[in-house]
Amino acid sequence: MMRMRTRCLCACLLALGLMTGGLAHAQSSAPAPASTPAAAPPSASAAELKDAAAKAPATADLQKGDPGGTLTGTISDVPASDSKAGITLPDVANQVGQNKVAINFTWTLITGFLVMFMQAGFAMVEAGLCRVKNANHTYMMNFAVYGCGLLAYWLIGFAIQMGGAAGNGNLGGLQPLSLEHPISLFGKTWGIFGQSGMFLSGHAYDVGVMVIFLFQMVFMDTALTIVTGACAERWKFLTFCVSSVLMGAFTYPLFANWAWGAGWLSQLGANLGLGKGYCDFAGSGVVHAVGGLTALAVALIVGPRIGKFNRDGSSNAIIGHDISAVLIGCFILAFGWFGFNPGSTLGASANGNLRIGSIAVNTMLAGCTGTFGAMLYMWIFKGKPDASMSGNGLLAGLVAITAPSGFVSAPSSAIIGLIAGVLVCLSVAFVENVMKVDDPVGAISVHGTNGLWGVLSVGLFADGTSNYGGSWNGVTGSVTGLFYGDASQLAAQLVGISTLLGFVFTCSFALNLGLEFFLGHRVSAETEVAGLDLPEMGQLGYPEFVFNQEPDIFARTPREFAVA
Repeated sequence: MMRMRTRCLCACLLALGLMTGGLAHAQSSAPAPASTPAAAPPSASAAELKDAAAKAPATADLQKGDPGGTLTGTISDVPASDSKAGITLPDVANQVGQNKVAINFTWTLITGFLVMFMQAGFAMVEAGLCRVKNANHTYMMNFAVYGCGLLAYWLIGFAIQMGGAAGNGNLGGLQPLSLEHPISLFGKTWGIFGQSGMFLSGHAYDVGVMVIFLFQMVFMDTALTIVTGACAERWKFLTFCVSSVLMGAFTYPLFANWAWGAGWLSQLGANLGLGKGYCDFAGSGVVHAVGGLTALAVALIVGPRIGKFNRDGSSNAIIGHDISAVLIGCFILAFGWFGFNPGSTLGASANGNLRIGSIAVNTMLAGCTGTFGAMLYMWIFKGKPDASMSGNGLLAGLVAITAPSGFVSAPSSAIIGLIAGVLVCLSVAFVENVMKVDDPVGAISVHGTNGLWGVLSVGLFADGTSNYGGSWNGVTGSVTGLFYGDASQLAAQLVGISTLLGFVFTCSFALNLGLEFFLGHRVSAETEVAGLDLPEMGQLGYPEFVFNQEPDIFARTPREFAVA
């Protein structure tokens, strides 16, 4: 019996050896026919998911309430693509990706809403710094500019600015915005203007595109609002509307494309090795300098208010009617700036976006030191801490930190703001006494001068510690300025400043000079003396108030008194 078992075992081993050798020979000589693979055993992750699903709170538990929030938001809230298979790893991964984009959508939209609210701040500051007889007209310009800009931007401006801006991972890629018109120069390709997204129709009917449209639109409208302050108290309402439409459709979007929409300024780093290209984190140049330089162009064409300058060229102070509105408006603007700067990360999740806290603090500090800079300057050199100039110091500091806010440290932000506060005082005096330009609210100095200073400060103070996905403008590394070892970044910023002065100012002046020929910018002398509220708007801003008579110099109608 034992021998029989031994013989059977040997025969089995021999058969197994022959079969193994035959299989090996078959694999080396000719491929074996494919066989149906066996089902893979469930992975540890799949098993864990099933276990987690089994342990999820039951409906009966949830019906008892969840005061501590420990039962709400579990694996049960992850939608399964196949209800029979239950929650799978791809389901969880897709939910994670959607959560990231949803967080960034929410952040960008809420900060965009804050920027929109800045319109109220601009309206209060500008109206408060103007005379009471023009209050309705000034408020209406700040109200109507929103609609004029939005319409123009929706029709064509957004497509010009962002039509080639695809690739933003924070907002899902924005792939429908993938058509940038290029030119070839010096063997390199340079973006000139976008070509997709018009009317937000076709492929631009996209959830991510809608988010970036809203956010960029309120930035554009901020730039347009700046012009109304510099030209207040003598600008025809009709011409203002047409000028705003042209700016929202062409002037602003073109420069914004070059800086933010994959245009040629952003490519200075990739194509010419100038740092990370032109860098303007939240818009000192794109928004504020564009608005300030356009304000200068239009103010030059419109001319000064009657009585502002004497025959010998000296100027007269024209006091606004409500300093309380001015300072409240400044606070509203400062609040909205928390949307302006931190919101420009376009997200709060991934890609270095946790820097939003640093950006918010930098914004606060620059506004604070800007206020002190202007207040102390006026106190030392003029004898009193002028309220309106202190408010402009706050705004100047905020304007200046807008471009570098995402790239600099807190001490650098304080320095940038302090310089801006002094600079706005010097600039206001220069614009009025040397250039002989009448700017009732100081918009040219606050936004134009300090917008340029903000752009320049990126090339000086950027410390190389920011990390937005490991690159900026397609160039690996972090933005680093002259004081931290990269002089080429300063060169890129200077190219941007030259473009602002050379293109934006010239283009704005030419467009508005055309409007001067066809429509005329300025109201009649009689209308200006009477106040623009009734002649232009048909209603007084404060119909039940009794106003003091103005000094005689502001009531003379001959045009020779309207200029120096």
